[in-house]
Amino acid sequence: MAEPVPRSPAARSPITPAAPVVVRDGWEVSDRRSSAALTLADCTPVRKFVVRGNGVLGVPFGRAERHGDTLVAGSGPGEWTVFGGEAAPSPEGEFISVVDVTHGRALIRLTGVLAARLLAKVCPIDFSERVTPHGAAFRSSVAALATDVVRDDRDGSPSYLLHCERSAGQYLYDSLLDAGAELGIEPTGGDGR
Repeated sequence: MAEPVPRSPAARSPITPAAPVVVRDGWEVSDRRSSAALTLADCTPVRKFVVRGNGVLGVPFGRAERHGDTLVAGSGPGEWTVFGGEAAPSPEGEFISVVDVTHGRALIRLTGVLAARLLAKVCPIDFSERVTPHGAAFRSSVAALATDVVRDDRDGSPSYLLHCERSAGQYLYDSLLDAGAELGIEPTGGDGR
């Protein structure tokens, strides 16, 4: 499945991968595995689509729902971001626009019981369970950068996907590592699904 690097990847994330580095599915990625209580993973290779239409995906604005390996987030009125899956959904008989933004956007996953505490340091949103439970989706400033945030818990642990413009991916990643240093954050590899 993964080959050791020097084979040239077809694609690179804007985020420098933590060693060891491998090529997986054409992307240069980190193969590091951390067991820290708070981890940060570059998930940029996950397929990402922006879908616009009139209620076609059924997930309300401000919420996210999983359908197998696919996560659908209501990112605006009549707009959804679809993470994962082989292709964006295309409901029959509906007029929609679908744009593949995989290579144009960075995607980072922050996981651990201290994730909300870290995000509270760099974002003005209330990350309490009452305000931002599993399945919450919103756009806010994170480390002074416009970022889409989706709460997508993993194996019973709080987890957040942070989605931003490609050019700001390394900045956001480094800002989260810096803000999480006192909390014991560690980079890890991951598929992001």
